[in-house]
Amino acid sequence: MAKASLFTPLRLGALPLKHRVVMAPLTRMRSKQPGDVPHELNAEYYGQRASDGGLQISEATDITPQAHGYPWVPGIYSDDQIAGWRLATDAVHAKGGFFFNQIWHVGRISHSTMQPGGALPVAPSAIAVSGDHMDAQGNVAPFETPRALQTDEIAAIIGDFVQAACNSRRAGFDGVEIHSANGYLLDQFLHNGSNQRTDEYGGSIENRARLLLEVVDAVAAAIGADRVGVRLSPWSGILEMKDSAGLALWEYVIRELGKRKIAYLHLIEPRSDFTNDEKPLDMDAPDVASLFKKAFGGPIISAGGFVPETAAAAVASGNSDAIAFGRSFISNPDLPERVRKGALLNKHNRATFYGGGAEGYTDYPFLNAATAA
Repeated sequence: MAKASLFTPLRLGALPLKHRVVMAPLTRMRSKQPGDVPHELNAEYYGQRASDGGLQISEATDITPQAHGYPWVPGIYSDDQIAGWRLATDAVHAKGGFFFNQIWHVGRISHSTMQPGGALPVAPSAIAVSGDHMDAQGNVAPFETPRALQTDEIAAIIGDFVQAACNSRRAGFDGVEIHSANGYLLDQFLHNGSNQRTDEYGGSIENRARLLLEVVDAVAAAIGADRVGVRLSPWSGILEMKDSAGLALWEYVIRELGKRKIAYLHLIEPRSDFTNDEKPLDMDAPDVASLFKKAFGGPIISAGGFVPETAAAAVASGNSDAIAFGRSFISNPDLPERVRKGALLNKHNRATFYGGGAEGYTDYPFLNAATAA
């Protein structure tokens, strides 16, 4: 039986949660084409995973066509997309759940075939990631060298995040999570390995953090700080993220976010590799929740290789306030109930994570069905 720490109430900004088992943002690449529109199958998927008083965070959602970096990923910039997301938010709310939309811009993690007019992807600096990505059809394609954003373009990017947040509220979301993790645009600005600008958005830690903080301030002014979360991935190294400042970068960013009294900070523990099921957890990696809990001063959602027992221990320790589960939520639509009862968990099928239809998406068995069988 899971420890009771995961099933005590928690206030996250405007949200009165009844438990602390959170569904992590999970890219699944199943929007309707053309137009990258959420549809009935997506609504069924999210509705299955909703629980009374529980929080779900949507898959990363494009704020504009320029933000697009993976095929079949949904957006939140067109009327059709807003209407499509309304199907999913209604399904979640019908079960008493709460739903935040994770909004992102991928920056250099894109390909010209996915960009308006076939343009190059944009980034803080014209520095390419090594290796391969994919094109608009999902075929393997080498990363391209991105175009560095001009200073006078950055205000429009901030405005795009604000519009995406407002559109998310129109679609019925309870708030938004600003994606500043895992090597995407806002994360690229934070790291001096990818940000070698000489204007006010590059150089010092304060300058590299400026874009994230301006996005947070603008979004909070538009929809309320109590409906805004931020996701960070300190020391992850994913997509060649690296920075020479180390701890000082994250202390500054997290302390500044704490001053803004946002709903929560979502931290990915660097011990875990979400791209691989065989690689063991790196137990020598920093424990970021314990490092930064005091600096932030508000609720922290932790993610990264948790199982029910370690999740309960993390919450009981006081360093984490809630735990986000990813792969376990893919394969267990009723994960909170299973955790509460100490039931066995379904195993996930990584081959069906990205793209496709119902298989590996809405066909995982519920506990009652599995027990009956």
